[in-house]
Amino acid sequence: MLVVIIILILGGLVGFLSWFIIRMMAAPRQTKAIADLIKQGRFQAAIRAAKAVTAKDTRNAEAHWLLGKAYMGDGKPELALMEYKHVNQLGSFGPDLPEIPFRKEMAELYERFNQLEEALKERILLTKIEANDARNYYEAGRLFEGRGRTDVAVNHLRKAIELDERVHEAHHLLALILHRTKHDLEARKEFEASIKWNPEDYEAFYYIGKIHKEAGDHTAALLAFEKAARSGSYKIKALVERGGCYMSQGNLDKAIPELERAVKMVKDEAATEALYGRYFLAMCYEKQRELDKAIEQWEKIYAKKPGFRDVAEKLTQYQEYRSDDRMKDFLTCGKEEYMQLCQAMVQGPMGLSIRDAADIQGGVQVIAVENDSEKWMGQKKQPRLIRFLRVSETLGEPAIRALLDQMKKLSIMRGSIVTSSTFSRQAVEFAENRSVELYPKDLLQGFLSKTGVPGPSA
Repeated sequence: MLVVIIILILGGLVGFLSWFIIRMMAAPRQTKAIADLIKQGRFQAAIRAAKAVTAKDTRNAEAHWLLGKAYMGDGKPELALMEYKHVNQLGSFGPDLPEIPFRKEMAELYERFNQLEEALKERILLTKIEANDARNYYEAGRLFEGRGRTDVAVNHLRKAIELDERVHEAHHLLALILHRTKHDLEARKEFEASIKWNPEDYEAFYYIGKIHKEAGDHTAALLAFEKAARSGSYKIKALVERGGCYMSQGNLDKAIPELERAVKMVKDEAATEALYGRYFLAMCYEKQRELDKAIEQWEKIYAKKPGFRDVAEKLTQYQEYRSDDRMKDFLTCGKEEYMQLCQAMVQGPMGLSIRDAADIQGGVQVIAVENDSEKWMGQKKQPRLIRFLRVSETLGEPAIRALLDQMKKLSIMRGSIVTSSTFSRQAVEFAENRSVELYPKDLLQGFLSKTGVPGPSA
């Protein structure tokens, strides 16, 4: 009887060992078959096979990993993440389940589902496991930057560049941070390094242009923006910036074509570059006295963003332009006609005789005296310096001071400013105790209505 029991026990042990050996030999064959199905793109078959393996052996980390990869291939990343988390809990890494590729895939999945803290943990772990891989430091730096931890991000990005300067993304992100924190010289160097390793980094060209523009080097800025404009993503922005450069140089003839090209390409009228492109273009048109075109641009801006800069004020300011032909003539006529219109106001409603008249920046300057009459016979006539200014901005105290300086040079005691805009409160208060008369837009309209000289549109 004892012999029978011993034989049964030995038989059971032999059977168990045989079953275990067969299972151990079968498992690699099963996972290899699943891997082959994934390589062939037969993801659903791979999923069925992997599920069968994991159902029998829940601790088979390789099968869970392959199931996750099959889910990814089948377009089910949320299920893949669940399997990868299971693998991470098991922690059974080896030749058939390499840890580094797994953790990189895991980090990508966490980030895909906006689990950024978990993604960052994986990236930090990778910098320790694979400390000589520059991209690990770049990815960690990128995530640190996204979490608002700029100082730590900068350290990781610099480490990435130290390990491999060819990682252009690290140069680019570091440059963006430096530019944002007002370290433009360093930022420009990093943008240039990014372009060295990635000549199609058009965003870098764009920011190099902005850095040059802010430094006042418009020639270098124009060249950088020209290169940035080769990209569809940055073309409109670059053209707007080029227009701005030409405006800063006072070259409206070159600024206008760049800005017109930009606004013609606009698809989203509410985009920042569209608003600024139209605004700058309107400024150019206004300076060239093409007010119909300027108003058209302001109206398009107002339709999308009524509070954008001073657009509402501009439209209010030029409201009379459409209903008052003489104001329209005053604002838009050429130099010769403008001079005639100003002289007509001096001789007509102002009742003065002209001694001299000349063009000045933004308008016309006239020296005039009282007309001959019995009242003034025998008395010395006092000259008056009158400036007509067709400008859009509110005139402040500097405009009054400039007139007084010119009056002093010419030994003239009385002066006047007639403008198509308004005067600031400070300007009005400054002029009150001085021999300067101010005529804002509404009084100008009164003068225009009393002139006998027809304008170009009459």
